[in-house]
Order: sequence, then C-alpha cells, then structure tokens
Amino acid sequence: MAQIASFSIPVTEARATVTPRFFDRPLSISSRITVLVAALLLVPVYFFPLYRMTLFSNNFTDGLNLNIYAGSLRGDQSANRDDLKEINSLNHYIGMHPLEEADFSEFQWIPLMLGFFILLSLRAAIMGKMSALADTLVAFGWFGLFALWHFYQRLYTYGHNLDPSAAVKVKPFTPPVFGSAQIANFTVYNYPAVGTYLMAGFVVLLSAAVVLSMRAKREARS
Repeated sequence: MAQIASFSIPVTEARATVTPRFFDRPLSISSRITVLVAALLLVPVYFFPLYRMTLFSNNFTDGLNLNIYAGSLRGDQSANRDDLKEINSLNHYIGMHPLEEADFSEFQWIPLMLGFFILLSLRAAIMGKMSALADTLVAFGWFGLFALWHFYQRLYTYGHNLDPSAAVKVKPFTPPVFGSAQIANFTVYNYPAVGTYLMAGFVVLLSAAVVLSMRAKREARS
C-alpha cells in the first residue's frame, strides 16, 4: 500500500502541472491569424438569417418563408405579398399569438453577444495565450447551447399557448427546430441558415487554432 501511495502522488502532481502549462502556453502566429479570421466570420452574422422556416400547403404551393435574423424577424416579400403578414393572418385562425419583433427579447441580447465574442476573439489573438482562446471557445459553446434551448422554448410557447376560442381548432404543437413536421394542413420546414453556419465556422476555426498551437509546440520540442 505504501508503494501504491508513493506512486500516486507524483502522478497527481504531474496532472496538476500539465493543465496550467497547457493554458499558459503561447499561441503560434498561425493560431493568432486563425482566431482573427474567426472573429471576422461573426461580422456577417448580423446581415444573414440564422434560421429559415418555410410553410407549404395547397393554397401556398410556392411556400411562405420566415427568416430569423440575430436582431429581427422578416418574411420574404414580393410586389403583392408579405410572407410574415400572411403567416400572422393564418396564425390568427388557429389562435396563435402574432409573431412580433417586440416579443422577442433575444433580438436584444444576441447582437450584443456576437459583438462580445468578436472582442473576446480579438483579445485572445492580441494576448496570444491559450487560456484566453479556451475561455472564448467554452463561453461561445455555452452561448450556442443556451440560444438553441431558448429557440426551442420560443417555438414550444407559440405552439402551445393557443386561444381556445379560435375559429380553427388544432392540437398544441411544437414547430421543428431542425427538419419538417405536419401542422394542420401545412408542412413546416425549419433549417439553420447562413448565419448559423457562420457561427459553426467560428467554433471550427477556434478549435483549429488550439490544434495549430499544440502542433507548433510539439514541433518546437522536436
């Protein structure tokens, strides 16, 4: 038992020193450039939709399209039709609350969070520390998970808080976060759009920056 105890102590101490060394290591030049590119990748997210929902029915064979941006809600528009107004008109018949930007608190904090992560990325590139990069990557991961959960809750709330006195009765429903579903006489498709893919690219580039620095460290040792 004494031998086992004496062996475990150095192993524990070694693990305790490896973690601080990892976070204290400097970022390589290639890692810093990759982090800067990742920060730039978040800028277009302000201008491209995060999600796109399309509703098809016999009366709308070309589909009604709803685009969810970081700070706004927009339907496709043509000379004689506004898809958001059409969707709200249909929602009225089934007793669903109209889709209005004022009801979406996320339109206030998502743009701010995007700016925050751009600044964190620039900070990591300037400081050149693995700890700053890891903080940015982990924080963005939590932000992405929370935003996805919040989006699901929003869909659930709209589909379950229906007016019982509505002209058309439908069972409570939750529009799909990803994929398609049949809701009354509509087939609803909901998929991530360009903005979400840019955010995923941000995560990929930050992860690549971690790998590049680790590889540069191994090459320096060899």
